[in-house]
Amino acid sequence: MRIPKEITAFIRAGRVAHFATVDAGGQPLVIPICFAFDGKEFFSPIDEKPKQISPHKLKRLRNIAENPKVSLVIDRWDEDWRKLAYILISGRARILLTGQKHRRAVTLLRRKYRQYHSMAIDQRPMIVIRPLGVKVWGSL
Repeated sequence: MRIPKEITAFIRAGRVAHFATVDAGGQPLVIPICFAFDGKEFFSPIDEKPKQISPHKLKRLRNIAENPKVSLVIDRWDEDWRKLAYILISGRARILLTGQKHRRAVTLLRRKYRQYHSMAIDQRPMIVIRPLGVKVWGSL
């Protein structure tokens, strides 16, 4: 799906998204993520921030394997509520471990977040989200 330029600008300005997955039993999970958007797909690494279990056993990855339907919310908060806005993206997720798209995602993420310059995200799983629908609320 093609996302209009004014929406793309809002997306790229976002520093955090809220990522929703659902397991096979219908139990939702919503977590904040870092992300990059290449104009067609969203990428989020399983980075080296502290985790209690192996990266491959994370609930979000298990949920994607069970049910690839996901949602992302990128929002703007302001005390002046006239400036509030969000974009809700529905899509399908998959996991990349290697390859050209994985390398491109690493480049985009390192360009956006300086913290990733020193993390081995090039050696870790990458979530890829293909948008299927976009809803906008508020004034972008």
